[in-house]
Amino acid sequence: MSEEKLIKNIDSEIIKVRTKTLDVSFNELYDMYKNDELIISPKYQRLFRWSEDAQSRFIESLILEMPVPPIFVIEKEDGVYELIDGLQRISSYLHFRGENVMQNDDLNNDEDEEISSESVNIKNPPENTALQLKGCDIVGDLNGCTFASLPFSLKVKLKRSFVRMEVIKKESDQSLKYHMFKRLNTGGELLSDQEIRNCTIRLLGEKGINFVASCAEEAFFQKAISRIQKIQKKKMYDQELVLRFFAIKNSIAHLEDIENSKADFLTSYLEKMTLLEFDFEKEKNIFDKTFNFVSNNLPEDILSSRTRSSVTKNDLALYYFDGICIAISKYIKKINGKEEIVKKCIQSAKANLPERYRTGSSYGIKGRIQYFSEKIANVLK
Repeated sequence: MSEEKLIKNIDSEIIKVRTKTLDVSFNELYDMYKNDELIISPKYQRLFRWSEDAQSRFIESLILEMPVPPIFVIEKEDGVYELIDGLQRISSYLHFRGENVMQNDDLNNDEDEEISSESVNIKNPPENTALQLKGCDIVGDLNGCTFASLPFSLKVKLKRSFVRMEVIKKESDQSLKYHMFKRLNTGGELLSDQEIRNCTIRLLGEKGINFVASCAEEAFFQKAISRIQKIQKKKMYDQELVLRFFAIKNSIAHLEDIENSKADFLTSYLEKMTLLEFDFEKEKNIFDKTFNFVSNNLPEDILSSRTRSSVTKNDLALYYFDGICIAISKYIKKINGKEEIVKKCIQSAKANLPERYRTGSSYGIKGRIQYFSEKIANVLK
């Protein structure tokens, strides 16, 4: 490609993004939030994971007039701003001002607690939800303070703290909004790949991710994957398993793409589900029949790994999930009436799955799917 053409291509993409920069005080952000002029989607709110110590140190930084990174918002058609990067910082300030931005399944809860399906009513928080500072390590005297108990001069100082706001204007190209959001939100060490996907993909459309989420909620699927850890479920691992099932099942011919990055492979497939033709009804039918068979006919530990001494672990092994579930999906129409022989076949095949097919490489994935498929095909003849 010539230099001239390269520069022209880049310039053509640049003009698709319309931005403006504002310097706003945290008090302005607070007022905008209270007046529904700054929206933090519930899909983003559930990702608020900073501990109270981390939130407190951020408030301490503002009081000490330390610089903070910019926040990014998208301008909606009605002129309202939607926050896409800066969640932890903005939520920490709102929490200190008394807004309940924490969700029932935040990481302050014990990891073994069941996840609540109900989120906190953020606009009408219960009493005593304001953050009380703790863990401030520069000005220790701030520990124990709430916003209400701060001296008046410090309240004013805090309210007048400024942050740079980068606004992606509504005239910008929608796909570029998505790519910008995806790149801004892939560095959070506390967020899983699926949590990031769950938010970013919505800038392109919601039908794909809503389909994945609805599949993950099915009782028979939850029973089939019941051995995943509770902390994994909090991080939407159940949804990632659904996405993995469809992505690998329908992309065997292009599975080499998984070699570079499993996360990118799954994200790319979700983008295709959202933007390209995907037979949701047909795929849901296959999904339902496959995991109904797994949950109703196979033992609870069928997808669990084993120790060298053949003791079954309380986990879910991807090499069994891929091999068994995708192989079943291929022959699900032929299994009716032969459930018992297929069950015995899978149990026997599981015990003898070659080690070379237990890797995360495209070779390993293809190998285990072919291995279980051949075993099932033989007993269905």
